[in-house]
Amino acid sequence: MNSVSEKTINTIRVLAAEAIQKANSGHPGLPLGSAPMAYTLWAEEMNHNPKNPKWINRDRFVLSAGHGSALLYTLLHLFEYGLTIEDLQGFRQEGSLTPGHPEFGHTVGVETTTGPLGQGIATAVGMAMAEKHLAAKFNKDGYNVVDHYSYALVGDGCLMEGISYEAAAIAGTLKLGKLIVLYDSNNITIEGSTDIAFRENVRARFEAQGFETFLVEDGNDTEAIAKAIKAAKANLDKPSFIEVKTQIGYGCPKKQGKSSAHGEPLGVDNIIEMKEFLGCEKDEFFVAEDVRAHLRDIVKAGESKEAAWNELFENYAKAYPELAAEWKQWFSEEEVDLSDLYEKYSDTASKKATRNVSFEVINEMANRVPNIIGGSADLAPSTKTYMNGKGDFSSDDYLGQNLHFGIREHAMGAVANGLAVHGGLKTFCSTFFVFSDYMKNPMRLAALMKLPVTYVLTHDSIGVGEDGPTHQPIEQLAMLRSTPNMVTFRPADAKETVAAWEYALNSKTEPVAIVLSRQDLPYLAKTGADAKKGAYVVAGVEPKDADIILMGSGSEVQLAVKATEELAKEGIKATAVSMVSMDVFEEQSKEYKESVLPSNKTKRVAIEAASPFGWHKYTGFEGEVIAIDHFGESAPAGLIFEKYGFTVDNVVKVAKGIL
Repeated sequence: MNSVSEKTINTIRVLAAEAIQKANSGHPGLPLGSAPMAYTLWAEEMNHNPKNPKWINRDRFVLSAGHGSALLYTLLHLFEYGLTIEDLQGFRQEGSLTPGHPEFGHTVGVETTTGPLGQGIATAVGMAMAEKHLAAKFNKDGYNVVDHYSYALVGDGCLMEGISYEAAAIAGTLKLGKLIVLYDSNNITIEGSTDIAFRENVRARFEAQGFETFLVEDGNDTEAIAKAIKAAKANLDKPSFIEVKTQIGYGCPKKQGKSSAHGEPLGVDNIIEMKEFLGCEKDEFFVAEDVRAHLRDIVKAGESKEAAWNELFENYAKAYPELAAEWKQWFSEEEVDLSDLYEKYSDTASKKATRNVSFEVINEMANRVPNIIGGSADLAPSTKTYMNGKGDFSSDDYLGQNLHFGIREHAMGAVANGLAVHGGLKTFCSTFFVFSDYMKNPMRLAALMKLPVTYVLTHDSIGVGEDGPTHQPIEQLAMLRSTPNMVTFRPADAKETVAAWEYALNSKTEPVAIVLSRQDLPYLAKTGADAKKGAYVVAGVEPKDADIILMGSGSEVQLAVKATEELAKEGIKATAVSMVSMDVFEEQSKEYKESVLPSNKTKRVAIEAASPFGWHKYTGFEGEVIAIDHFGESAPAGLIFEKYGFTVDNVVKVAKGIL
């Protein structure tokens, strides 16, 4: 290692430690121990252009161990991504660009939000899958316009979380040769030595999952690290796993190798001692001019790499103008119009499960949206998400658009995030609604990152029937509705299913969950595109003239519609409202919301075969909620619906009781 490289590595260490110390909060252990591998990757092996952080063909770097964010922020500062010394000094402070964990869309150069351990490596798998699919679509001999790697830096915690097992299994099965995982192997977690809970042979595990593995015995040996990365890059038939033996908190004599280095500031005296040990200047937040000059040369090299790619793409566009035009379309945000499909489902004598309607919409959509890619957790025949004629994404065919995640909902959600955050693709994933619990964390991160991932969640209620309470969702609607920036649709019929898909395909900043029925539902007369407003009148009198308002979602809307008819026979003026999406309804103007639910009409009934949580906002003190505050049971669906009061007679009874 030459002197300026060593000096740069130690500068990374000191800046990270000082940022944490100034905040009196953070995790210095990982930045100090893994600085050499991070420097080697960013300075020598990774293709990136700090002057254009969104260069499409850049290598992606994911700090899966997001608690070590001070490392990433220091790299972004030194490599001139726009973070200043003042930003480092504002680490973890209100309004800063350097929050406690890296946040996508908040800090330039952060490829994905990380912090919940294991999410990062799984998201990187999605990025690598996106690279494979786009390369299969667009690359031609002599024109590898898609040619980049996805790197993930993981720690012991990431590899203990089960999602890493799931994600690695997918990556190995798909032979994602451009995925490279760097393991900061320091054998320390918060509670002490990993021996208390983590003794497995990690490299053997990754080998068993289809990775090529490497071992670097000394985390300060940058030549060995570079050699391993080069070898990993050369193997395009397998993903790679590089275990780098490091010492947590390296450079701080009183802390290195100890669990106390993991998650607390080093202390002022320890930082002074560390600077002496590393031979660094005593000044705070100091960067030597030779370090600046060294990194400027690397930044210029990155600019040159993008310039060469831009020239390559210009020639590609001349040689393959049709593909270049498709490229532009894939990376644009064109509106998707499904309005012509509503008429297809206008026959009120028909009925169909909304999961089956969704299948028809997906297959129509797949012919209109060429860059759609998606799949299920081994449930496509049940969730009806297979795109006919679009092929299966596999190591034999990366052009395939149908993804097979296996029975791995947790990794599936994070992989979908990686596909979305990569760019160029629209993506969806699917499972039974009750198993959305398994992928709640990546769904939450999608909402936090404002990623327009679509979730197709079927078997939406006690209508699952004989499968019993383990498969009958109760609290999941409340869970998703309470997640900020998550949009949840529960369509009442075929036309509302079209509307939900149309909304999802045109979402730019919100993930969308489409919750669908297993059982057949009738086509309702007045449903349609207005479902994209979240709630609207589907039967009965105008709300301003109503004696009572009946609200529902999904399969229960038909009960509200029929109940208005029965109440009308007794001279009671009722309105039926389909609350297909509370989230979208809340985004509407005050005037629109007042037109659907007038504030002076306080006699209201809500009907939903799920937890009542959230409905009281709309029913108020004078209303009632017909819902379920317990788990279901194993029995035919019709019997359970009747037993739990989801009948027209009971809705009428409750409504009259309120009046």
